[in-house]
Amino acid sequence: MKSLFAALYGPVFWAGFIGAAAWLVAAGHFSLWVLPPLLLLALLTSFLAERYLPYDGAWNHAHDDGARDTLHALVNEALYLLGLAIFPLLAGHLALGTYWPGQLPFWAQLLLAIVIADFGITLVHYLSHRYYFLWKLHAVHHSVRRLYGFNGWMKHPLHLLLEAAGGMLPLLLLGIPESVMGVLAFAVAIQLLLQHANVDMRMGPLRHVFAWVPLHRFHHMKYGTAGDVNFGLFFTCWDRLLGTRFDAPGYRMTGADLGIGSRPDYPVAYAAQLIEPFRAEEGVRAPELPPGLRAPINR
Repeated sequence: MKSLFAALYGPVFWAGFIGAAAWLVAAGHFSLWVLPPLLLLALLTSFLAERYLPYDGAWNHAHDDGARDTLHALVNEALYLLGLAIFPLLAGHLALGTYWPGQLPFWAQLLLAIVIADFGITLVHYLSHRYYFLWKLHAVHHSVRRLYGFNGWMKHPLHLLLEAAGGMLPLLLLGIPESVMGVLAFAVAIQLLLQHANVDMRMGPLRHVFAWVPLHRFHHMKYGTAGDVNFGLFFTCWDRLLGTRFDAPGYRMTGADLGIGSRPDYPVAYAAQLIEPFRAEEGVRAPELPPGLRAPINR
């Protein structure tokens, strides 16, 4: 039973929740405000799955980070809700015209929006590992010592806004409808849960398509620039184009592999993490790669 759960969890969770959101908004004509309760249900499902089939049982227990991660999630999801509330104003001022293919079925519009947003968010993510100040904002996300669903929302608010601009601004310029944008924002939240879930899922051939946690764990390696891989949010195609796709399916990661190797002293408290990007920092030499990770596989 657990092997079946491991194989089905990713695709069922992804298609089930995103499909339900699309149906409720497009066919059921529900308000976009039906999406926050649906997201809470997705979070509860992720929490239960992490208890049923954890990748690392220790990651299900707080590492003095529970309250901090909750604050990150609440603040960043509040920004998501604020974005929904002010969408009509943004669209009215930023849309260049009616270039969006609104004649397509809703599911096709959503898929197109996901692809465009994924490219923009991935590009901002990639640049955040190349430019110092962007990295200092992004480092908040990389300071984690365990991976579980809430980690996807653990971001500095300024970096969250930069990623949102990279992914959503092109869509606003094209005149995307509010309904599609709302379900897209929900899909991003679902994808972040799957990217960081402490679930021992098995992807099979889907690991060549989707950037779920079996691949994304390697992005959180603490070994210097070894984590400059697997930048994609939704899909792996961008990392193939960038030459940054990495997979080592035989390597079992632990909490000792995670974090920022050059900053073992990175602050843990929420307020300190908000301030840290604006402070001078003194790092140490990052630890060497373990033997099991020294030969990139399927890059």
